Amino acid sequence: MLMEKVTEILVEASAEAVEPRFRALAAGEVMEKAPGEIVTVADRDAERIITRRLRDLLPVPVVGEEAVAADPDLARALVDEPAAWLVDPVDGTRNFVAGQPTYAVMASLVRKGQAVAAWIWQPCTGTAYTAELGAGAWRNGERLAHEKVTTPPESWTGILKTRYFAPPMSHHLLANARALGPLDPGRGAAGIEYPLVATGERDFLLYWRTLPWDHAPGSLLITESGGRSARFDGSPYLPEPPGGTDGLLVASDPEQWETLRELLLKGV
Repeated sequence: MLMEKVTEILVEASAEAVEPRFRALAAGEVMEKAPGEIVTVADRDAERIITRRLRDLLPVPVVGEEAVAADPDLARALVDEPAAWLVDPVDGTRNFVAGQPTYAVMASLVRKGQAVAAWIWQPCTGTAYTAELGAGAWRNGERLAHEKVTTPPESWTGILKTRYFAPPMSHHLLANARALGPLDPGRGAAGIEYPLVATGERDFLLYWRTLPWDHAPGSLLITESGGRSARFDGSPYLPEPPGGTDGLLVASDPEQWETLRELLLKGV
């Protein structure tokens, strides 16, 4: 019941506060919340709707991206509280502002520091991805599951997000990636990128900055579909407040993850 109810909340909040403003943002409805970071009225209105309805469903703290921008201490609930909701009201805000359909609405439920349920709603395709710890991952109700990867590394394709890496490390990663297949330039939204791996359209993702609202939903989707999402030292991804551990490698198969770490992080 919980899985269906949260999906319903995201779909309805998107229909009410996000989709009517897609390619229809008025002057003054896009603001800078921090240097280089933008927010829209759609982000803020959708987060308010989702926050209220999630609290009605389960009365625990809600760690929303926009609320944390105003009060960073709110993110402490992820590690200090027994349970907390995570909300990204518009993942891929720059795409949304540019009129590109690659954006998503996301939420996850964190218990004892671990994501136990996740939801990704892609409004422009009408696609809902959900995952529940120990129970599996789904796309519009259809179970997602990976078979063991048997193709050679030179055929593997993925997304290498080097924007936040220091230049020397970025250069190493790009040089090492020549041993793999062609790189995908990325979609500018974790809620679009993670499902590409969960459905087998891409083999891997590599990130540096790992804000919890961006990565908790997708990481659970990957692990519950048979893949692996882990820090560079091999420890599993756990959502934590911004400013914590960075660096994350995601792959569609655990053995593939090990090979990718060896190839991509060689000399880094």
